[in-house]
Amino acid sequence: MKGWDLHCHTVFSDGTYSPTELVRIAKKEGLQGIAISDHDTIAGWDEAKKAAIVEDFPVIRGTEITSQHDDKNRHVSVHVLSYLYDCEDEHVLNLYAQMRKRRLERAQLMVEKLSQDFPITWESVLEQVHEGDKTTVGRPHIADALVAAGIYENRSLAFAGAISAKSPYYIPVLSPNVADVITALKNAGGVVVLAHSGATSRNRQLLSDNDIEFFAKECGLDGLEIFHRDNSAEQRARLSTLADRLGLLKTGGSDWHGLGKPNKLGENTTDNETAMEIIHRGRIRLLP
Repeated sequence: MKGWDLHCHTVFSDGTYSPTELVRIAKKEGLQGIAISDHDTIAGWDEAKKAAIVEDFPVIRGTEITSQHDDKNRHVSVHVLSYLYDCEDEHVLNLYAQMRKRRLERAQLMVEKLSQDFPITWESVLEQVHEGDKTTVGRPHIADALVAAGIYENRSLAFAGAISAKSPYYIPVLSPNVADVITALKNAGGVVVLAHSGATSRNRQLLSDNDIEFFAKECGLDGLEIFHRDNSAEQRARLSTLADRLGLLKTGGSDWHGLGKPNKLGENTTDNETAMEIIHRGRIRLLP
């Protein structure tokens, strides 16, 4: 068995396959189970639940939440993975609604700037959105519109070009504080893991060991995503040592989005023992 892939996206955020298709592909690949982790939404959970039951395949319901950590002259974008929390928690749902609104407003402003130099419109971006108002709209959909317009060959090239964080067209999105996000998800019964926190390609500055220790001791952080393509070997070793010292879970995931990105489902995984511990800690039960 190949283990559990605990970082997967679907059409309800910036993936290209439905939750049902994700489950079927994962089962065919021989994975032990997967986690659905769309950005700032639980919209795909119902379909994932039905697919898990039909396919008799384990699915951990989760979300990836965008947050930020600011400390003096440092600004770090932090992605938080949370699993098996109460999906009816009012605080969490309000947090997601605010995030989706901010992402939408940021995307509209970026398209307005891009349209001055590239043949794309807001309408062409919305054509890339697969689930209407249920979808968390963001930069990936702008990237897909640029690909559809023939500007780039694939989404990855668009992210390296016109919509990169270094691009003059880029507009940052205001995200909640990471400590507040962790606390909110823990209060909702979630198992909380920091995603790809050793990814120097995503941040000029990373969370420090002291930052992570604070999140673990004061906010209830459960784990670190060690095994991810954006974490270098050096960062994997650093994070693994830190996880051992702090008693944190070590997870892995592909950050799979389907088409348009090189990430392959199951390329990084979580061992079964760790997945079982996440299931044990979570407030809601595993499916099926």
